Amino acid sequence: MCLVEIYAKVMILPMKSNEVLDKLPRHLLKLVIDQPYNDYTAQDHAVWRYVMRRNVQYLSRVAHGSYLDGLKKTGISIDSIPHMYGMNRILKEIGWAAVAVDGFIPPSAFMEFQAHNVLVIAADIRPVSQIEYTPAPDIIHEAAGHAPIIADPEYAAYLRFFGEIGAKAFSSANDYKLYEAIRHLSILKADPYTPMTDIENAEWQIKQIESAIGPASEMALIRNLHWWTVEYGLIGNIKDYKIYGAGLLSSIGESMNCMKPEVKKIPYSIDAVNYSFDITTQQPQLFVTPDFKHLNSVLNEFANTMALRKGGALAVKRAEDSGSTATVVLDSGIQICGTFDDCIYADGEVIYVKTNSSTSLCVDNHELMFHGRKYHPQGFGSPLGNLVAGGYSFSKMTQGELDDAGFQPGVRQELLYESGITLQGIFERATFYKGKLILLSFSSCLVQYKGQILFKPAWGNYDMAIGEEVISAFQGPADADAFDLEFQSPAEQTHKIIHNSQSRRLHQLYQQIRNARSGEGSMFQPADLLNEITTEYPDEWLLLLELYEFLESAQADKSVLALVEQRLHQIKIKNPAFKRLIDDGMKKLEVLK
Repeated sequence: MCLVEIYAKVMILPMKSNEVLDKLPRHLLKLVIDQPYNDYTAQDHAVWRYVMRRNVQYLSRVAHGSYLDGLKKTGISIDSIPHMYGMNRILKEIGWAAVAVDGFIPPSAFMEFQAHNVLVIAADIRPVSQIEYTPAPDIIHEAAGHAPIIADPEYAAYLRFFGEIGAKAFSSANDYKLYEAIRHLSILKADPYTPMTDIENAEWQIKQIESAIGPASEMALIRNLHWWTVEYGLIGNIKDYKIYGAGLLSSIGESMNCMKPEVKKIPYSIDAVNYSFDITTQQPQLFVTPDFKHLNSVLNEFANTMALRKGGALAVKRAEDSGSTATVVLDSGIQICGTFDDCIYADGEVIYVKTNSSTSLCVDNHELMFHGRKYHPQGFGSPLGNLVAGGYSFSKMTQGELDDAGFQPGVRQELLYESGITLQGIFERATFYKGKLILLSFSSCLVQYKGQILFKPAWGNYDMAIGEEVISAFQGPADADAFDLEFQSPAEQTHKIIHNSQSRRLHQLYQQIRNARSGEGSMFQPADLLNEITTEYPDEWLLLLELYEFLESAQADKSVLALVEQRLHQIKIKNPAFKRLIDDGMKKLEVLK
């Protein structure tokens, strides 16, 4: 039994795995939920059906050519909300998989799923009141927006590369507060019964956090790049472009709005990191990439500014500023994983790295035996830089050279670094990895810097990581499983919409038409159904469109058909906001005849 299926069994989730899901690291699984397929109402399926049919008609003219091909390759149904089981059977053919999650998940987790070729799908679906644009991720956005375009191999490679880089980006404590606040607002806006005062309070809270957030973190900046490409990207040139971003592909309102000259079109470059975004409204500008290859160039340009690639004091400072688990990599290859704090700097260089919580030591992303969090429960510290005397560099020494230098078990050693850090202790052992020295261990050890005691003999054995400089740092531990990393499920769950008796009856009416279209259930009386809709649901336009289409296809009484059309016309006059939705729906039916 694979890891995903074991977890599913424990959590009582009837999850279906595939080869891609089998490779998911354990710490991501806590965010995965079972798709609540039986909770989707007939109205939900009608919303999906309306959006998809209108999208296919419109996007065939304005979307990147791989979109419609991708719809076929990924097996996404036009008439029904897709089931994750069916999607995974087909997605595995292109090397991807899908999992259901509860709304927004932390950005770093989202990126890591992406790095593992896993499409994260928010299981909810937008209400009919938000049919053109939703402020929250939903299954239309994820399944109908993201899934088809990943069938393009070049774009899929970019998506995976983005995940690999993005998962390593440093966040700040305020980033997570902002994520939770945005998640809260999106949950409120996705619930059609939320009082407006609650939404206004949530919006105010976001403004308060944003005003105090300080300089943008790596994650905040790379999320901007993600937004303006993966979510809201255009491809071509500023005069002639097509849609490839999932946010546009899944929004029938914004996919039309984005083509207007009022929405500024900007050639895509690294400057996009400086453009923030509001997920709850339509965007005032969009970026156009000449091709998918250019996306990788810009991402590489940004990655070169990250601690992941720059190393040095900058990398360690970003690890400290994150206030969470990070990995610092030394030039010997050893990886120090913990929460960094009180590191020492001199002349713009880091000369001592230090963690203040349980720490693991790794190499090549695997924890060293006997150097896990239980062995280093209080933290870890180690000097960096060159020695004043000795004429040797530890990082270049072989076992023989170390022996020749007098490093024999039980022999007292004194080390003086150019930074002024001193170490006095009894040498116990050396640890090599693939012929390279990565660790020296001492007993009765005293480490000092300018009168400050960094390590006392009473604290136990001192393990000194070998390294003259920091070559990289990134968010999270190097060996997540050994570190027992977990992404906690968000504290606030998306709302399970509680429908009143009138809404439940409305869903029954949708189901009657759905059953009749598929040849299931008993036939209804169209005139009686029309009368009930008109009397009890005077603003209900989507159900009328469903009824109109069914009556036309069933060649029903033309007089009732005329009455349905008349009623739709009356709704357009009474509610101008519904005019385009109804007109586009009717045009769609004309095309389908």
